[in-house]
Amino acid sequence: MSVIKKLATSVALAGAMFGTPAFAQEEVRIALVVKALGIGFFEAANEGAQEAAAELGNVEIIYTGPTDTTAEGQIEVINALIAQQVDAIAISSNDTDALVPVLNRAMQRGITVISWDSGVAPEGRQLHLNPSSNPLIGNMIIKLAADHLPDGGEVALLSATTTSTNQNIWMEEMNAVMGDYPGIEVVATVYGDDLADKSYREATGLMQSYPDLDAIIAPTSVGIVAAAQAVVDAGKVGQVNVTGLGLPSEMAGAIESGASQSFAIWNPIDLGYSATMLAYELSQNGAEAAPGAEIPMGRMGTLTLDENNEGAMADPFVYDASNIDDFKSIF
Repeated sequence: MSVIKKLATSVALAGAMFGTPAFAQEEVRIALVVKALGIGFFEAANEGAQEAAAELGNVEIIYTGPTDTTAEGQIEVINALIAQQVDAIAISSNDTDALVPVLNRAMQRGITVISWDSGVAPEGRQLHLNPSSNPLIGNMIIKLAADHLPDGGEVALLSATTTSTNQNIWMEEMNAVMGDYPGIEVVATVYGDDLADKSYREATGLMQSYPDLDAIIAPTSVGIVAAAQAVVDAGKVGQVNVTGLGLPSEMAGAIESGASQSFAIWNPIDLGYSATMLAYELSQNGAEAAPGAEIPMGRMGTLTLDENNEGAMADPFVYDASNIDDFKSIF
């Protein structure tokens, strides 16, 4: 018997003795780190991550995050993942810069790091997956309000945290196109910290401080639901339109009540799926994050990276009374 045949026989026998396949794929652990646990948007993203894991076959998803939307909470989570020696971390960040040192430590330990949804500064990750292009989102959130204010009016912004990377960028992009919407005045920006009760109080305060307010724009799935409920409770349905970014399952009631005329979102299931596929390609298949690179995302096609190693998944989609019933049971 040749040496090669003897070796193959020995490996096969060892596999049989210990009850494991001779050449089983080693399990790959990808951590999906979210801004905070208990938020519907991120739970839907986890569904997509689990779909990708099932498709890949040898992936375990570690769905995790802090209990509140702080950089400190995420740093604690990341340190624990480094100790566990996971293969990849895909994070939606609570702070652009504060996470860089701990994520650098992860990369130094050989862990693949990407950001998605809400980005990390370039030096703290290998690539960033935007759910859509920032200019398109920025234009969309103001357009959603302006479309129902043909004569102009007062609008206010209800964002998440002051350090929320993605929402700050979207509001900057919104401000850059305000000249395209004459007569629309942004009278205030407040922050609900992605907490339902605080967002509700901030929305109520806006209506009290600005009695002529026409719209509240919330580029956060937590804030938009809370603001819609505040409008209903204040008896201002038909006077104040709540719009921005939300989930169909959570906003169906607001559309039905008239508190919201329309809102937009990309599919968070697709976002979690895409982030998982990208993390796998970088950590397991030798894909390199570099300007101009095209990295596979399974059924979502490919991600093309720009000079900052960022790419966009898809355009935002508008939901209103004409289509909400088609999506409210999906996500």
